Amino acid sequence: MLRSLALLAALVVPGLSVAQAAAGAPRLGTDYEVISPAQPTFGAPGKIEVAEVFSYHCPACADFNPYFERWKANAPADVRVTYVHAAFGGAIDNLARGFYAAETLGATQRTHTAFFRAFHVDRKITTGSLEEVADVYASLGLDRKQVLDTINSFGVTSRVNRSKQFAQRTGANSTPTVIVAGKYRLNATREGGWEGLLRTIDYLVARERAAAPARPAATAPAAKPAPAR
Repeated sequence: MLRSLALLAALVVPGLSVAQAAAGAPRLGTDYEVISPAQPTFGAPGKIEVAEVFSYHCPACADFNPYFERWKANAPADVRVTYVHAAFGGAIDNLARGFYAAETLGATQRTHTAFFRAFHVDRKITTGSLEEVADVYASLGLDRKQVLDTINSFGVTSRVNRSKQFAQRTGANSTPTVIVAGKYRLNATREGGWEGLLRTIDYLVARERAAAPARPAATAPAAKPAPAR
């Protein structure tokens, strides 16, 4: 049995564990789709981007959030986790403006999970107006006027527009949707659930890592010619 598992592990994408190999590789067309052609990542290149297209109003996103946060805490150093708030129109765009305002103010880490709680547990969002969104951020310790000023800034408007374009380009028309490296679109399946979605992320991150071109070996500088005598 051990010999069989060892052989199986040797056949899968480098970086996957034997347990993951034994469970079976994620299935193209079921666990993930290939985005063709591949699209630019939401953030700057340089790392393997795992982007979650989400919305604060989405109950499934709120349910997925603690799973994804735990995964993020242990993400490999060559991975960048990017949150992309969906902007599908209406009050959802106001939530997106609030998210990008908090991000601009450097407050995402302390407000992200808390905003889900404010929406789905404390029911502090009823109309989705910008004033109501600012009230929630103020209750989380941000300056309300600064939040409103930032919400209406050019920079936040640009990010909301980019999030719309990113969702359209990658085919992310529901939330939560995870996009890996601009190449793969992932949704949870009924049988795999959130843990299955995280395993698919691991699988595709390992595939990207294995496909990355090797860095050229450093070469010694050429010796300078000896001066003429």
